[in-house]
Amino acid sequence: MTASTHVLGGTQGATPLDLHSVRLSVIDGPDRGLEAVLARGTATIGTASGNTLRLRDPTVSRVHCELTLGRDGARVVDLESTNGTFVDGVRVRDADVRAGGTLRLGATTVRVAASDELVEIPVADGTRCGELVGASLEMRRVYAIIERAAPSDSTVLIQGDTGTGKELVARAIHSLSGRAAGPFVAVDCGAIAPNLIESELFGHVRGAFSGATGDRKGLFEEAEGGTLFLDEVRELPLVLQAKLLRALESREVRRVGSNQTKPVDVRVLAATNRPLAQGVNDGSFREELYYRLAVVEIRLPSLAHRRDDIPLLARHFYEQLAGANQAIPPDLLSAVLSRSWPGNVRELRNFIERCVSLGFVGRAGAQPSAAPPSMLPPGLEALVPTNLPLKEAREAWTDRFERVYTLALLHRTGGNVTRAAEAAGVSRRFLQRLMARLGIRSEGDT
Repeated sequence: MTASTHVLGGTQGATPLDLHSVRLSVIDGPDRGLEAVLARGTATIGTASGNTLRLRDPTVSRVHCELTLGRDGARVVDLESTNGTFVDGVRVRDADVRAGGTLRLGATTVRVAASDELVEIPVADGTRCGELVGASLEMRRVYAIIERAAPSDSTVLIQGDTGTGKELVARAIHSLSGRAAGPFVAVDCGAIAPNLIESELFGHVRGAFSGATGDRKGLFEEAEGGTLFLDEVRELPLVLQAKLLRALESREVRRVGSNQTKPVDVRVLAATNRPLAQGVNDGSFREELYYRLAVVEIRLPSLAHRRDDIPLLARHFYEQLAGANQAIPPDLLSAVLSRSWPGNVRELRNFIERCVSLGFVGRAGAQPSAAPPSMLPPGLEALVPTNLPLKEAREAWTDRFERVYTLALLHRTGGNVTRAAEAAGVSRRFLQRLMARLGIRSEGDT
């Protein structure tokens, strides 16, 4: 397997990143002796047929974990597997495994070894792509994939946390494609009632159901000649997933209540803030649809993984909101650099917009005379992500609470996980899994 196996198009002005490919060798378990090469940037391990390294071990999940090629090994992300992913004996959710290290998945152990073969990973030279802004290596790798994927008609699956800019990626692909003159139709699959979404996507004929007083086009037909963007595709009901798969395979749709099919010329882009592989593992998402959507995969990094982009983004948003050529005040820049931004780019933009619109900063860079009054107790306003929708704010609040609570317990017990678990009233294993999910390590726990 080489990096040139599947080329979607040229990337002008891109400088490739040379990395050593990684050999994955099963050294223990039912598939001992099986090997695969990670040489195209990403790979998956699991029992499903579409994995790079397909195992027979019944204790391994269908899509167990994902690996991304790095400078000295690979980054491994557990995909909510049943029995967990362990790097050199430590259970992890997202971690780096160095060349020579081992992965344990269920009853299988995989050795990760660097090979002599160099792989060219495309990296764009620019700091922007469409409405996306970022100069970090992670974002420039994303730009290169966008530029290569755009000229084709391949289905693209965009995955990333809430607020990372998945729709901006879809719009960039559309604008760089041969369909740019056609419509770009976006739909949030999680915002439509399950009993209405089939009609929304495929349309209906008169009398198909109560209230259907006339024929109506679906979004597939509305996007004829252009691009259909399915946001939060994981929220689709299982029954509708089968119909979507049929539409993607046949390039035809059937309106609700009709016996006739209609051909459609549409490119489909899909996005989700929760890995589809997790849905495959728990049975909430069809495996064959997952692989049909993931012809090309783009994974957007969170701001936590590209903090070097925060000043660039802050200046960009400030100029948009306060006026061109307006320099961002140093105090505001310092404030955005000090925050963790669990809501990612969307939260950062909303924060700067709030500061500008409420007079926290002046258009010429002058600092405000006073902040507007708040109904929240002093200090609490900074903790409550009121710039996010309720569901996302609740998730962000829960993540912050769990992190602060766990760190406080570990500090109180001198880093002893056993004592911390007892104080929390949970099992030691439960606390270890929580720490792994939060990326917390205890130096006092050997």
